[in-house]
Amino acid sequence: MMALRTAATGMAAQDLNVDVISNNIANLNTVGYKKQRAEFEDLLYQDIQRAGTQSSDTGTIVPTGIQIGAGVTTGAVYRITTQGSPTITGNQYDVAINGKGFFQVLLPSGDIAYTRAGNFSPNANGQLVTTDGYLVQPQITIPQGTTAVTISPSGQVQATVPGTTTPAIVGQLTLATFVNEGGLEATGNNLFLQTAASGAPTLGDPNLNGIGALIQGSIESSNVDPVTEITALIVAQRAYEMNSKVITSADQMLSTANAMKQ
Repeated sequence: MMALRTAATGMAAQDLNVDVISNNIANLNTVGYKKQRAEFEDLLYQDIQRAGTQSSDTGTIVPTGIQIGAGVTTGAVYRITTQGSPTITGNQYDVAINGKGFFQVLLPSGDIAYTRAGNFSPNANGQLVTTDGYLVQPQITIPQGTTAVTISPSGQVQATVPGTTTPAIVGQLTLATFVNEGGLEATGNNLFLQTAASGAPTLGDPNLNGIGALIQGSIESSNVDPVTEITALIVAQRAYEMNSKVITSADQMLSTANAMKQ
């Protein structure tokens, strides 16, 4: 009976769906997190009678045919890159992106990773780094003894040191944009890597040519909506239960058929 296998694919699909939803809920307070959604596709069909075939010697055509589906499979788990709300922190090194773009981060391997998490800090050498100590690119060094740091919406970084009244420019933050942001590979630690699906990054100064502006003293919150996720979780749970009922019903039908043979 195909119903057993078909319903089993439905349960497996909803199991994965719940995994995705639970990850969204778990990252409700993760800086710069972008929620994900599971997409599903129907499986191959068994053609019992193909549409368009002749049904008689006079040339009559079957209008619809008979096809039996084999269930569902996961087509993709895509990332929704809508803007998260800026949260004011008051930390002069925190920077949120309002719009498109990613900060660039130098990994220990020498590769460049990309992130929306702008909760930066200076290290022992005054270099601006992420919470994991990875250098922000282009590299920016805050002079020792700096009393105030200003980061403009266009990414210009200025520092005020004792004995001076005019801030000095110490660096320029640039952002990377991608044709397909959903094609980036998430590696954890709020980082993404370029892939063939994302395309090569285009670098530019913030607040120009469609690139997002920077907001100093703020971080970008996760774009996860708790109400939406709980609703999706309930729907997934009910779909899982319905597929399990199909398996129960199919089992009862097989038991009835088996009893008839006896």
